[in-house]
Amino acid sequence: MTPVELSRTVLGAVRRAVDDGVLDVAVPERVKVTAPGPGGCGDYATNIALQLARPAGQPPLHVAEILRTRLAASDGVRDVVVTGPGFLNITLGGAAGVDLVAEILRRGPRYGFVDEPSGEVVHLHAPREVRAVVVMDVVGRLLRSQGAGVRTSCEGGVLEGEWITVLGVPGCGDEGVPGPAASSAGHVIQPVPAPASPLHLGRDAGRWAMLHPAGHDQPRISDEHLVQREGNPLFRVRYAHARIRALSRNAADLGFRAEPGPIEPDGDPAHPAGAPAHPTGACGPQGGDGP
Repeated sequence: MTPVELSRTVLGAVRRAVDDGVLDVAVPERVKVTAPGPGGCGDYATNIALQLARPAGQPPLHVAEILRTRLAASDGVRDVVVTGPGFLNITLGGAAGVDLVAEILRRGPRYGFVDEPSGEVVHLHAPREVRAVVVMDVVGRLLRSQGAGVRTSCEGGVLEGEWITVLGVPGCGDEGVPGPAASSAGHVIQPVPAPASPLHLGRDAGRWAMLHPAGHDQPRISDEHLVQREGNPLFRVRYAHARIRALSRNAADLGFRAEPGPIEPDGDPAHPAGAPAHPTGACGPQGGDGP
């Protein structure tokens, strides 16, 4: 179970509580799950009970208990513990992580892609502006991964030059997708334009500068994207990638690969079937703002 899937599971528990009449709140659009904070336990934690307590007119711990019982009965969830003023600490089922790794290895570069085309043909159109073209490229890739055919066009016709060679964007012309002709208007991709050219940053940092801010925010085009320190989010991503690749190379040198290991038929070998995932007292007091 991925964090996104777990977030949906928690949201489903909230909906069931509302449907059962034990919570009188508007169901939020999304639920945030994070790593447990100090004093927490399990794989993930959420402060959704604290967020809903005031609109529900109930104490946070009571809301947390309502959600805990519904979450604990969800597929893929092994245990739920309430800590502090009402944080929900969630332990996934023993095979959840193993199943996810197995699926990623099985799918390889096609992980996240759908198997069959949807038959939909989407026309994306962008002004002749570097950020709009980069965003259109990414949106097109996402749509294709989900089975859609994509046609792209830009003001002024086909692109050429450094936007293609440096930033790796396509030529911005008809991609030859079979099917009926797309609407001339299409879906216009028009984020706030970049205030300067990102070409001097190179491909990775240049695209990051275009994509990291929200579409309605102006991107910052500066050398700060190249600084190698923890405060630079691009550096953290690149550093994590480099470390993972090094770990894989070192593992190969030692004669083993990243493959899911064996588990007990009934779940996590660290927690025998029927035993609670966290014995009483395993979670310490949890305070602060939580996840």
